[in-house]
Amino acid sequence: MNKLIFLFLLASLSLFSCTQQNEFGAKISTDSEQIQTGKSLFESNCSTCHSFQQNGIGPNLSGLTHSVETEWVRKFIQDPSILIDTNDPRATALFQVYNTYMPPFSSLKEEDLDALLAYLHTYETLPDTIPMMGLLDPILDSIPDSGIRLTIEYFAQIPASNPEPPLAKITKLESESFSGRTFISDQHGTLYELKNGIPTVYLPLKELRPNLVSKPGLATGLGSYAFHPEFSKNGLLYTSHTEPARTLPADFDYVDSINVKMQWVLTEWKTDNPVASAFQVEGREFMRINVVTQIHGVQELAFNPNSKPGNEDYGLLYVGLGDGGSAESGFAFLADHQGSKIWSSIMRLDPSGTNSKNGKYGIPPTNPFAGQAGKAGEVFAYGFRNPNRVFWDEKGRMFATEIGHHNVEELNLIEAGNFYGWPIREGAFIINPYEDMQSVFPITDQDKDLNVTHPILQIDHDEMAAIIGGYFIPYGLLKGKWLFGDITSGRLLFADLSDLSNISAKSWGITYQGKEISLQELCGSKRVDLKFGQDATGQVYLMTKADGKIYKIKD
Repeated sequence: MNKLIFLFLLASLSLFSCTQQNEFGAKISTDSEQIQTGKSLFESNCSTCHSFQQNGIGPNLSGLTHSVETEWVRKFIQDPSILIDTNDPRATALFQVYNTYMPPFSSLKEEDLDALLAYLHTYETLPDTIPMMGLLDPILDSIPDSGIRLTIEYFAQIPASNPEPPLAKITKLESESFSGRTFISDQHGTLYELKNGIPTVYLPLKELRPNLVSKPGLATGLGSYAFHPEFSKNGLLYTSHTEPARTLPADFDYVDSINVKMQWVLTEWKTDNPVASAFQVEGREFMRINVVTQIHGVQELAFNPNSKPGNEDYGLLYVGLGDGGSAESGFAFLADHQGSKIWSSIMRLDPSGTNSKNGKYGIPPTNPFAGQAGKAGEVFAYGFRNPNRVFWDEKGRMFATEIGHHNVEELNLIEAGNFYGWPIREGAFIINPYEDMQSVFPITDQDKDLNVTHPILQIDHDEMAAIIGGYFIPYGLLKGKWLFGDITSGRLLFADLSDLSNISAKSWGITYQGKEISLQELCGSKRVDLKFGQDATGQVYLMTKADGKIYKIKD
C-alpha cells in the first residue's frame, strides 16, 4: 500500500466517521481529574511522537477518539504489533506509512488507559487528512541484497534494567584507546566494563546522579560516553545524561513560553586510578542544555581517534546535539543557528579550557564560528535533526549518521562550518517545518543559494525507519566496508565509503548456530532496537536492546 492509498483510506475513514461521530467515544470519561491524569500520561509517554497540530514521528491524534472505535485505540496503545500482524486495515495502513512499530505500552493499567482516552477525547477537531501532496516515493531505487551472510555468536547478556523490552537499553560499546578495556552503556544509568564477556559495573551514573531520568525512553538517560585520549594519564571520562526540567539553571535555554521537557547534562569525571575496576568519584558538570521534548538530545560524545598529540584536533570533544524535538513541536527557529543557539549541531569543545560563557570549558579558536558576533562558537557544523553517531575513517574524514523525520535517513560527510539542512531540508529534499512535516518536495533552483550540504548517502523510509551506524569492519567478507542498519527492524546494511562520489548500500544477513535468521527472530521482538559496537581489536558486535544481548560478528 503506497502513501496515496493510505491518504485515501484516512479520508474515507474520516468521511465515514462524520456520519457516526456521536457513536465514537460515547463511553469515554469526561471527569476533569481523569483528563488531567491522562494529560500527564500523554506528555510522559506519547508527546514525543504525537501532537494535536500536525503529523510528526507518528500521526496527528486530534479527533482520533471521535472518529475511531474506542476499543481499537485501546488495543493499539497496548500492543500495535498484534493489530498489524493480524492485518487490521487501519493498523496496516499506519505501518505502511510510518514503517515502524510503535512501542507497546502493555504496562499501562486499565485506569491509565481510561485516563489517556479521556484526555485524547478533549481534542475534537478532525485533522486535514489530505495535505499538499509531496513526493510519494522520494528515492525510487531499492536496496539490493548482497547475498552475503555473516556468522554471529553469542557474547554477553547485559543485566535487565527494565521489566519489559527493551530489557537493557544498551547503546554504545567501545574500548578505552590506551588500555583496550571495553565498555558498554545502558541508558538507565550504568556504564559497564566487559571482562571476558561478563559485565561489571564501572560507573554507576544513576547512583552518582540521582536526578537522572531514563523514561519514557527515546534516548533519555545515559546518552553517551567518551574516554579522553590520555585517560591512562589524566583519568578523564565524559558522559551525557538527562535530568528533569528545571533541575538546575541551564547554560543554554530559551524563552519561558516554550516548554522544557528535559535537561541534557555534560559531565567530566576524574579518577586518580585509571586502572581501577570501578569509577567511584565525583564529577564536574560543565554544560546543561534545555530541550523541548525528550528526543534528539546529546546522543554522541567522541574524540577524533586519528588525532595525535600536537595535532590541532587532539583532546577536543565532539558533541552531537539534535534539535530536542523543537521542529516537530512547532519551534523550528530553535535550530536556526542564530544568536547563541547550539541546538541541531555538532559541537567541538576543549574540556580543559575556560573561555566559554560559563567558564567551565573552552571554545577552540579554530572552530568555524569562534569569536563571531551572533554565532555560538561551540558549533562545528549545524543543521541536524539527530546526529546520533559521529565517526572517522582511516583517511581522517569525519562522518555522522542523521536520523530523519518521516522520509529520509542520512549519512553526512562533516566539514567545519557547513550547514546540513535541518529543519528546512530532509535529505536532499525540501521540507516545511511549519506545515505538514510528512511531505517532502524536490529541490528548486533557489536551493543552491542556501549553501546546504546534502548527504553523501540517503535512504528513504521504504527501506528503513531510523539509521544507526556503524563501524568499519577490518576482517571477513565485508572487510573495509562500513556496517550500519535500521534501529527498529534490525535490517543490516553496508556501504563502501572509499569513493564518496559513488556510494550505494546493500543489505546483508546473519547466520546463528548454523541457521540463517533475522534479528527480529533472534531477539523475539518486532522492534529490535539495533546498535553496533567495536572493541580495540577491531572486533565488531551487534547489540539488540530488546533483549539486552550482544553478539560477535565472526566473519
